[in-house]
Amino acid sequence: MTDPQTAQSNLEYDADVAVVGCGPVGTLLAVLLGRSGHRVTIVDKWPAPFAQPRAVTYDHEIARILAILGIDSDNDPAVEYHDDLYYWRNAEGETLLEVDWKSIAASGWRTRYWFSQPALEKRLRDVAATLPSVTMLRGWLATGLEQNDDGIVLTGQVTGPNGESATEVIRAKYVVGADGANSFVRAALGLDYADHGFFFDWLILDMIMPDISGLDLGPTHWQLCDPARPTTIVPGGPGRRRWEYMVLPGENPVELASEQSAWHLLEPWGVTPANAELERSAVYRFQARWAENWRNGRGLIAGDAAHQMPPFAGEGMCAGLRDSVALAWRLDLVLSGRSGDAVLDSYGTERKGHVQHYIDFSMRLGKIICIADADAAIDRDRQMIAELAASDGTPVDTDMASLGPGLWHSGTAHAGELSVQGVVEANGRLGRFDDVVGRGWAVIGRGESPVEVLTEEQRRLWNRLDGRCVRIGTAGADCDVVDVDGTYGRWFDEIGADFVILRPDFYVAATAPDAATLRASLGTILDGLHVTTIDRAPVTTG
Repeated sequence: MTDPQTAQSNLEYDADVAVVGCGPVGTLLAVLLGRSGHRVTIVDKWPAPFAQPRAVTYDHEIARILAILGIDSDNDPAVEYHDDLYYWRNAEGETLLEVDWKSIAASGWRTRYWFSQPALEKRLRDVAATLPSVTMLRGWLATGLEQNDDGIVLTGQVTGPNGESATEVIRAKYVVGADGANSFVRAALGLDYADHGFFFDWLILDMIMPDISGLDLGPTHWQLCDPARPTTIVPGGPGRRRWEYMVLPGENPVELASEQSAWHLLEPWGVTPANAELERSAVYRFQARWAENWRNGRGLIAGDAAHQMPPFAGEGMCAGLRDSVALAWRLDLVLSGRSGDAVLDSYGTERKGHVQHYIDFSMRLGKIICIADADAAIDRDRQMIAELAASDGTPVDTDMASLGPGLWHSGTAHAGELSVQGVVEANGRLGRFDDVVGRGWAVIGRGESPVEVLTEEQRRLWNRLDGRCVRIGTAGADCDVVDVDGTYGRWFDEIGADFVILRPDFYVAATAPDAATLRASLGTILDGLHVTTIDRAPVTTG
């Protein structure tokens, strides 16, 4: 690390990016940047990783992200999925709502997965350890942050193995705060964190239960909407289950979280010390907050440092990992000299809009679930049962959000939304599009070859982004990639398009019904990316 006395004048950088916070959000960001060859120093105030579970579920989009690192959620021993719906039931056992958590989502992965966060974080750290450009420092408490036009100097108090203390600094081109809800980086950057008035205390009980065959725990994942005690029962990863109990008005959260209280609450389920191990008992306050701005100069924030949401949609950690991906590809373009610094401005506007949607959605769910008044619960149950009876019996799809304003063309169908992914075949390989064709910028077209309809300047800039041009079609057609299961043909028909521009984070930048519209939309996207103009070899297909 740089000597504190020379930090401001020394033009040498210790890292391209300094990341504060070694949780899943910070570690994923470090890994993605390190895989692109950038020097990353990631620090954390705690000397050892947090060993207890927190998040227990992620969605299809996160499965798609983890696949970048070779983590196959469908076949990973640390991850599980269940072919079951997500049910809401009242105190009498009547079904109020059924949500589809068993299908394959449009992005090509199952709708919902379950895991133990310590195990997932270890997987991410193990990947980071294989990257020579990533340095991880623990027992490093960030205490100061100064920036100028050239970079940021991060000062920290470091505790050695024998308890000795020293001051160190890290000089980096950019600093990212992934350091939680009480983020030092957010405060040091002067970024506001607005509270949106949602507070409920819930007791979380994480249980190690390798064998639940003799117990009647209800559906695999469900919500007990009982005003006497709203309760959530879900998996906690392989061999684990989680119970969440709302703290009722007048209750003492500390007393409720005691081991004696925990076992008492679990008695109705037949869960005892004889068949389960209490891994964690803790009361958490569910809140709804987000930062209005996510960037100040060369400093940015991600994860809980930028937002907190109630867990009722299971999207809290998911949102943070999306932040990492959205930030990683932008920083990669800037650090590699392919885009101007202004491309970072869209990171916060896009992600804030996306996060606001899920926070609002989670609050709406919470206001229904957290009803503790018996009369209000009767009215809720009557309305939801009637709505379920009037439906066609199809379970409700999981919620989907669009990006906020940014690097996507809002006037085109499905732009700003997560792209579909189907099974394809190319170059003798059969599998999901991401694995067979690759990840990153891509123009997918049917009919005309995208590379042939772009202007010469667009081809040059597209190549600068390592962008692909892919012609997709049915078996036997003149194409680069075969649409084996028809996913792309159906999608193109649905949105009335013959071309789609995909981003490195799997979101749709634009769609186009013809070549002229494609050129116009791509021009808008390239302008927003501030791509530098340096000649490289011609664009390739496939």
